[in-house]
Amino acid sequence: MTTIRLKFRASTVEGRPGTLYYQLCHKGRSRSVSAGIHIYPGQWTGTEGRPVRSGDTAGTVDGYQETIERNIQLLHSITESLETSGKDYSLGDVVERFRSGCSRVNSLKYIEEDIQELVSRGKYGTARNRRRSLTSFAKYLQGKDIPLSEWTCGLLRGYAEWLYGKSLTRNTVSFYMRNLRSVYNKAVKDGLVPQGNPFSNVYTGTDRTSKRAVDESVMLRLKELDLSCAPALDLARDMFLFSYCTRGMAFIDMVFLRREDIRGGSIVYRRRKTGQKLRIRIETCIGNILKKYGRNRQDSPYVFPVIRSQDVRTAYSEYQTALGYYNRKLKRLSCLLNLDPPLSSHVARHSWATAARNRNTPIAVISSGMGHTSERTTRIYLAALDESLIDSANRSILAPLERS
Repeated sequence: MTTIRLKFRASTVEGRPGTLYYQLCHKGRSRSVSAGIHIYPGQWTGTEGRPVRSGDTAGTVDGYQETIERNIQLLHSITESLETSGKDYSLGDVVERFRSGCSRVNSLKYIEEDIQELVSRGKYGTARNRRRSLTSFAKYLQGKDIPLSEWTCGLLRGYAEWLYGKSLTRNTVSFYMRNLRSVYNKAVKDGLVPQGNPFSNVYTGTDRTSKRAVDESVMLRLKELDLSCAPALDLARDMFLFSYCTRGMAFIDMVFLRREDIRGGSIVYRRRKTGQKLRIRIETCIGNILKKYGRNRQDSPYVFPVIRSQDVRTAYSEYQTALGYYNRKLKRLSCLLNLDPPLSSHVARHSWATAARNRNTPIAVISSGMGHTSERTTRIYLAALDESLIDSANRSILAPLERS
């Protein structure tokens, strides 16, 4: 007789979700099989042996419970079948048949469950990327769901060719492929499919794109603009300059910058992208902008008047809307300054890196200042600068010929 219980194993890393698994016991031996579900300790009730339904996670937990009940039913049917056969069997036989049965888990449904799990963990950006990939992949499959076990090199190569047929760039195609690869790797980890390499014949890298930076004189011209009659443009200008002055602080970090992050003559915050903690000395140009917006909305915990909601999901939605609005205002500012190509939310970051390099700042220092996790990323930022230096050197070499 085989007993089956649902168990919870907490993560060894503080703040990370733990794993639900099925514990199988047979003839004094035990075996664990991942349920493919990750929840936090507060979402688990040991007395009842099931995830807790509460608030915004109720719908997600209901989906988890449905999956759990289906898998436990499958495990019971497998053990009953093996026992009625009259032959001796091991827990390895049970697990092998269980994983074979789970390989019939449908792709689109599994991706949807992954999205819901990401949302429950507050990973809204990753969930948004998964949603975009799910929508695209579903269109390729023409709405027909297929088992995860059918993810082959041929299927994914066909999907890539379909994407290229829509005139998408290699980086965009790679974006969709990397999202699907993350889902596949999770399915492997959850024991739903055997380890394979169906992505071996598709591109999952990142092509180097042109990085735009503007000259320091543009920053001075931008600062001198009189925008007193255009508050929306004024805010966009101030945030762009603030980003430049704070070593290229990303827009998401600026809009979520809290008043409590300003202390002791410094700004101390964590990059949302990498989690790296950064400290920035408040120079005069930074202090002037902080002082300007410090008088507004004292009831808000944020420095800039962009995010209004205290609800995490709503606040992230407000950030996404604000980013598009910010870039549109930067284009308007570019028209006022006759800039081509126009400014964007990334230009301030690239411009600071370029200005630092122009002053012979070591790459290691620039990398640390920008919160990059490796100097390789910084070198990508500075690639355009390197090319301009080569062009300048070549121009001086050819000057005598040009004069003649």
